[in-house]
Amino acid sequence: MTTSRMRAEIGEQPDALARTIEALLPRVPDLGLLARGTRQVLFIARGSSDNAAVYGRYLVESHTGRLATLAAPSIATAYRSRLDLSGVLAVAISQSGKTEEIVETLEWAASCGARTVAVTNGAASPLAEAAEVALITEAGDELAVPATKTYSTQLAALAVLALGLGAEVERADLRRAPDEVARLIAVTEAAEALPAIVAELAEVQGAVVSGRGIAFGTALELALKIKEACYLHAMGLSYADLLHGPIAVVDDRTPALLVAAGSGPTLAGTVALARRVRGAGARAYGIGGGDGLAAACSRALPGPDLPEWVAPLGLIVPGQLLVEALARALGVDPDVPRGLNKVTQTD
Repeated sequence: MTTSRMRAEIGEQPDALARTIEALLPRVPDLGLLARGTRQVLFIARGSSDNAAVYGRYLVESHTGRLATLAAPSIATAYRSRLDLSGVLAVAISQSGKTEEIVETLEWAASCGARTVAVTNGAASPLAEAAEVALITEAGDELAVPATKTYSTQLAALAVLALGLGAEVERADLRRAPDEVARLIAVTEAAEALPAIVAELAEVQGAVVSGRGIAFGTALELALKIKEACYLHAMGLSYADLLHGPIAVVDDRTPALLVAAGSGPTLAGTVALARRVRGAGARAYGIGGGDGLAAACSRALPGPDLPEWVAPLGLIVPGQLLVEALARALGVDPDVPRGLNKVTQTD
């Protein structure tokens, strides 16, 4: 197999992002009105959507002055607990909008007093219908099981959410993201480092994937993609948690993939981690982080030329291309990972 549906959908991301951003920016006033009187954001999600929620959490807390947390859906669906969610903005994220657990948890949040938002690619889905405001992403149909364009458009929707909550950032940065993703696809596929990293990862059983802050969700998403599409063990960790013990697993057979925006307060720590990994005799592969991270790593892929707050919309793209190429190198069909379906139901 020389190509895949996953690769085609990676290439569709610039257009999908452009459509989503233009469709959702006019909803900023609606979000501001809905959020009036709330003080906290509760994100409800699973899988790749949960990794998008991690981005949303860091973005909300770092740029809007609100506390944000990730929900434990079992509190609603298994324990049937009643919580006081007055003053809470509940944001449920689901690519299809059909995962019953996520729909039920959002309805539970509303019954407990929360205001509700849905982020979904399913315009007529149960999740969209359950929410007071639905942010419908414009990814189009996604056929490959690993989420690519549905994930990146979720990030765009969460960037719009942050604007609705009063984040003092430049909308022009968000509008630049689609063109930057298009550029990044081209330069990543032309990079000499891509086939070299693929060849080296094809010889190992697993890797550690690390980032911190606004880039942490990207690290988690890349680790998930490596596991689901390549069948390799991949541990996604904040570099702060990695240094508290798990770094012991990094050795000449377990490399580290490190992700970072080209600026921001966590970049220096990511560069320092790359140096420590290499100092221990292990390989460090960088994604993003500018020249500093590239120089500290064994090999590196370029990152987006975007400010930290919106960088994850592009930062995941080199990782997606890496995973798709690695899967094919391992003889795995990345479009249909074993044991997985496009819509996963949990209780």
